[in-house]
Amino acid sequence: MSASSLMHRVRRYWRVDYDQPELLIAQYRAFSGNMPMMYLILLINSWALAQTYFPLAPQWLSLYYPALLTVLCAMRLTYWWRGRHVDPTPGMAARALKRTNFLAAPIAFSFSLWSVMLFPYGDSYAQAHVAFYMGITVVCCIFCLMYLRSAALSVALIVNGIFTLFFLSTNIPTFVAAALNVVLVTIGMLAIVNSHYSDFTRLIDAQVKTGLLSDENLRLANIDSLTGIPNRRKFFARLDEICTRATGSGQRFAVAILDLDGFKAVNDLYGHTHGDQLLVEVGQRLSAVCHDERFHLARLGGDEFAIIIDADLSDEALQQFGGRICDALRQPFVLYKATVQIAASVGVATFPDMAVDASSLYEHADYALYQGKRERRGTVTLFSEQDKAQIQRNANIEQALRLADFDRELSVYFQPIVRLDDCQPIAFEALARWHSAVKGTVAPMEFIPAAERMGIINQLSVILLRKALQAAATWPPEIRLSFNLSANDINTREGMEQIVEVITRSGVCASRVDLEITETAVLQDLQKSRQLVSNLRQLGCGITLDDFGTGYASLSHLHALPLTRIKVDKSFVADIDHNAVSRKIVKSLLALTHDMQLACVVEGVETLAHLESLRELGALYGQGYLFSVPLAAEQAHAWLQAQRAAPLQREAAPRN
Repeated sequence: MSASSLMHRVRRYWRVDYDQPELLIAQYRAFSGNMPMMYLILLINSWALAQTYFPLAPQWLSLYYPALLTVLCAMRLTYWWRGRHVDPTPGMAARALKRTNFLAAPIAFSFSLWSVMLFPYGDSYAQAHVAFYMGITVVCCIFCLMYLRSAALSVALIVNGIFTLFFLSTNIPTFVAAALNVVLVTIGMLAIVNSHYSDFTRLIDAQVKTGLLSDENLRLANIDSLTGIPNRRKFFARLDEICTRATGSGQRFAVAILDLDGFKAVNDLYGHTHGDQLLVEVGQRLSAVCHDERFHLARLGGDEFAIIIDADLSDEALQQFGGRICDALRQPFVLYKATVQIAASVGVATFPDMAVDASSLYEHADYALYQGKRERRGTVTLFSEQDKAQIQRNANIEQALRLADFDRELSVYFQPIVRLDDCQPIAFEALARWHSAVKGTVAPMEFIPAAERMGIINQLSVILLRKALQAAATWPPEIRLSFNLSANDINTREGMEQIVEVITRSGVCASRVDLEITETAVLQDLQKSRQLVSNLRQLGCGITLDDFGTGYASLSHLHALPLTRIKVDKSFVADIDHNAVSRKIVKSLLALTHDMQLACVVEGVETLAHLESLRELGALYGQGYLFSVPLAAEQAHAWLQAQRAAPLQREAAPRN
């Protein structure tokens, strides 16, 4: 080993490891418990020795000198006693340890010098007390200092060095033997100190590595692996934290939830690789919009993201912020070999005016999101007092549904579907009606979604279909029945089996039954829907795609399903007599259905102008208030007979 290498190792033994902050803090904490005890033992032992020599040595040596050392030790004892409950910073710990390292040598030298200066004034017993004092006290001090190796080595070498040299020089066999014994003890103690310090540093290093690994695992557990932004777990943890703080301070903040419009189409058309890349780029754009520390972005899963807006922004400012998000995501995305364009719908709820806890705040933002997706896709929707009232109303309706006697309270009304050339009926569409014993008459647009949320829609469908088929059994055989199925009916095998059983047992020929399904219901699971709908076609039922043009359907969906007809949504008919765009849309849909050899029913025919426009475009079948309002079963039967007896008066029927 070279001289420079040896000197480097020696210096390493006598230095404080300033480059290891965790070790510094651990040493400080260990010292804050040991050092007061060390100084207390040192003072007790020193005054015991001073008491022995008080009548033998000069007063300055037996009283004033130890008194001076006592003041110094008392100051250090007080410092460390006060530091027992301090949580030190690395800088604070480094300064304290550096000070201890610096003071260890002069304090050790001062006490050792005082001991040997007392030695000549005593008899054999007093001199033995000096030897005992130096030997036993230094052992205590070394063990108390062993968490700072440099200080322990300084004290051991200074005290035991002076002890050994001094007692060897006395030529007294007993003291010479004691000096040699101290040499051996010193070697052993230094080995123990070095081993303990190495174990201590390794333990701290292991704790640091474990802590880093734990922190990394925690970070990974809170980060979305695809986009690199916080995940659902981190979002809700932060939401709880901010909500707790805002509850105490009364601060207003908001949560925004956004869902991508058109993401599923990208996945279906280009594959999941492109879908994943799209999500990554969406995360990057959202991060750019949410660069301010007040905005906490997270990916909740799939194509849903959320932002905690930790600031008291006005509703107008929240609308503007949501608008920036929509604008950012509306710009085209350049993927591997494709450029795609999507949009985003955003729902926002505020605390504490629209929600009183984290859970309801999230749920209200989610409610606003899906309200927006139904009514104004690609825009921002703020949760409002009206939404809060609607949620309460929905809850009341759900409670009434739980108490309802469906066989008694549910009824079916019928609206005719007619040929547009002569206005003669070809079918009736069955429409659900509910007169609750608790709430009175409840509109279908309220109780049908509530039943779907509660998972009891299939129970309602079975009862309504049975009643509709009972009425259809009294009609002429050429009049068909059109009945709406829910997503639950066509996406569960059990639900479909019940529908088939009701039709089979009704006595009405299945070929007279048209079952209407919506695009949204089909797209929940296209593969399963196609299989179950095919079973209905094999039974003989017709299949109608309802509200065509308002959902997500594409030509691929038309080809995938065994459809017999489609219904054009009434929104395209409302202004067809004076809006060229609406006219072109309906004309295109009629041409499409003709080419695909599908029957087409146009909804929303309410005026003679609508009727004439549709006739000009070649529409064959229609439905609307021009022909009749929905009728009860007995009214439908009477209307049918009257219609056969006399031509239809083509004036708009009043709505009810």
